[in-house]
Amino acid sequence: MISVPAHKIRQFGVDFYQTSFTSGDIQKLVRFEVLNYPTLQETRARQKAPRASAVNWELLEKRIGQSEAAFQRPMIRKKIRELVQYYADCREAQNLPAIPGAVIMITEKRLAFLPTGKSPNLGMLQIPEEPGILRCLDGQHRLLALSAQAERDQEIDVPAVLFDTLDPRQTVELFVTINAKHTRLNPSHLISLAGRRLYADPYQALAHDIIRRLNEEEGSPLQGDVKILGLGRGRVSQASLADEMVDLFGNIEKLGGKNRFRDFEQNAKRFFGNYFKAIQAVFPQAWAGRKYSIKTGAALRAFIRVSPDVMARSEQLKKDPYDSFGIRESLKPWAERIGDARFETEAEWRRKLAGGTRGTVEVLTRELREALKA
Repeated sequence: MISVPAHKIRQFGVDFYQTSFTSGDIQKLVRFEVLNYPTLQETRARQKAPRASAVNWELLEKRIGQSEAAFQRPMIRKKIRELVQYYADCREAQNLPAIPGAVIMITEKRLAFLPTGKSPNLGMLQIPEEPGILRCLDGQHRLLALSAQAERDQEIDVPAVLFDTLDPRQTVELFVTINAKHTRLNPSHLISLAGRRLYADPYQALAHDIIRRLNEEEGSPLQGDVKILGLGRGRVSQASLADEMVDLFGNIEKLGGKNRFRDFEQNAKRFFGNYFKAIQAVFPQAWAGRKYSIKTGAALRAFIRVSPDVMARSEQLKKDPYDSFGIRESLKPWAERIGDARFETEAEWRRKLAGGTRGTVEVLTRELREALKA
């Protein structure tokens, strides 16, 4: 058991503690987690030549896990490097504190607080000496940089605010409140948190799962093309596709009722996987070519928007609307009436882009629908 001096504070019915931990305590007690984290191998694959670094990234990565309950963004290496250098400057100059502001931490375990003296709000906080009992809500990069410096630095105290009464919904809501404005949290990150953690929105959750599968599944035509959490080599925003899908799901339930949406929900991942494979087969030159705009956000949103028409045509053809064969049969008119040339960036696509992205989506959606009807 670790005992630390603490000031107990109550705000709007919520208790929390102001305290401090030694850097040694941080190493023992704090668990680092992220929603999505590029491995060292993935990072090296993107680099032509690995750069020499004062940070042992391989060792640091071993401290960072992934979890469905995580809420933090991927680690930003540049930020870690800058903090490590700043800590080194502070150590050498001895005239500035390295971490003057409090980090914010949470624990799922209720902690014992023992008042001392006359004030009931001043006392000792009892923390079980369990590895990973604490998680960082704000200040994870500061603590990771401290961890990277642990072998070189003398012991320092780290001011902290600690919550032990928040449920998972409150934890994520507080995280979003802290980060959405002050650090400009990426909208795609909010989509992931909203769909699975912040509130139980079935549309957001389904959109999140479909997009992650399209981006990560081996053999998917969109593998690696979506910026999940706003990061990655992809060109398309996760948030823009999710917004389009949420509107689609709402229309399906509105027009077809709850049973129709429930049926679609059970088959949606299979449908979109088969659907984009069929699109790739219909427009093979555009899909593989670098001078085409078929895999832009505008084009993908149009394909998503017209998907109910594709399912309806499959049913007219007496085919399973979620099956790959039925979808391929439905899309055959696109090859003849739309064609690869429609997506050439410097030709027709550029000309029709004059109406703006919104106009491009609407124009392409209309063309795709008319081609299916014809």
